[in-house]
This record gives sequence, structure tokens and C-alpha cells, in this order.
Amino acid sequence: MTNIATTIDEVLQKLDAIIAESVENNDHLGYFAYVYRRTTAQIGQAIIERKFEDNERMEKFDVLFANKYLDAYRDYHDGLPICRSWAEAFQAKKEKLTILQHIILGMNAHINYDLGMAAAEFTTGQRIDSMKNDFMRVNDVLASLVDELQVKVGRVSKLMFLLDWIGKRTDEEVMNFSMEKARKQAWNFAVTLSVTEGQEKDATIKEVDGIIGNLGEIVKHPPGKLLPFTLKIISRFEEKNVRKIIAKLEEE
Repeated sequence: MTNIATTIDEVLQKLDAIIAESVENNDHLGYFAYVYRRTTAQIGQAIIERKFEDNERMEKFDVLFANKYLDAYRDYHDGLPICRSWAEAFQAKKEKLTILQHIILGMNAHINYDLGMAAAEFTTGQRIDSMKNDFMRVNDVLASLVDELQVKVGRVSKLMFLLDWIGKRTDEEVMNFSMEKARKQAWNFAVTLSVTEGQEKDATIKEVDGIIGNLGEIVKHPPGKLLPFTLKIISRFEEKNVRKIIAKLEEE
């Protein structure tokens, strides 16, 4: 298998390898890899069921998108420079965070940053609006996964419900990651990149990377007193063995 995935099946194989490596090394980066594998498999099934306007195009795009994460993961572990968005997520492996924080850090980098970059790159030389319907249709495909993932994370994070509790009683929304909102932001980012070039485009990418990196830092170390305290309590009572956590997540 080459370094660059060319099909969704190859993406899934590479994600399986990352998960296995994370289990072997008790590496918390495996949590996002598991979630991403699950969502990629869901998109793959939707393509098989012909749920998109252009299913062949959607597979090519999804593979390009996945390679953004796979490349960043490989470069980080090879000691090569990576964007700040992913640096915040990968460096968190050394910090005492909750399982949910690790997952959100990966989603923050991959959706808020990578997705817009991938869409703009994929539609170079053509009208980006041509793929908007399929881009947004992914939200419908993934909607059914939200409840499933909440239940699965709840198996290994018994006090995660506390985040819902404080969310109803404070204006803290740092941990309230919305996949739908993030994908809309990513589309706007892609449209902006599609109509800029040269130094202006480079400046836009740098600016967005800085914003997403700052958001990652906030996810790791949220402001205030109640949310940080609650996250510490949640973390204290979570399972710490990555092998056991992944096994629980994989249970049907």
C-alpha cells in the first residue's frame, strides 16, 4: 500500500493501521482515528447506495480529503512541519484531556481547516458550486451517526453527561462542536479560496490556520472555572487504557 490512498477502501485500511498503532502505544490520538473511520465508512456506504448526484466524484473528493489527515499524521510522526491546526491536535496526546476533547480537536482541524482546503483544491479549474449539493448532502448522511457516537463515547466516559448539564446552565459553548456548522464554515472557506490566488490566498490560509489553531487551544484549555473543573472531573473517572476504550467504541 502506497503512502497516498487512492480509494475509500485504502483510506479505511490506513485508518485501521493508525488505530492499531494507537492501541499498541496507548496513544490517545486513536480516538479521533476511530471516529473518522466510522464516518468515512458511512460515506463509503452512501456512495455504494448512489446517494449523491455524482458518486464517482464524491469518492475521489473524500479520498483527497482523507489524505489531508493521513499526510498530517505521517508528517507529525516523521518530525516534519505541519499546520498549526493539526499541531494543536497531535501535541495534545501528551496532555491530560478527556476523550471528547481529543475527538473534538481532530474534528476541529480536519473539518474546519482540511475540508475547505480539500474542496478548493478538488475544484481547481471548475466552478466550485458544481459540488455544493453533494458537499452539503454529507450532513444528512452523517446525521444518523451523531446519536450513535454520543452513546459510544458515553460508554467510556461515564460522566460526560455533566457537559450537557453545565451547557444548560452557562453560556459555555466551547465543547458544543457542531459538525453541520463546521461543514458550512468549511464550505465558505473553500469558496473564498476558490476566488483568490497568490499572496492573498496564502494569507487567507495562514489566517484561517491561526484561527483554527486558537480554537484548538481553547478546546484544550477552555476559559472560566466551571468548564475546566468539570472536564477534570470527567477525565479523572474515564478509562485510561486506549485498547479498552477503542474496544468499547467498536462494540455494536
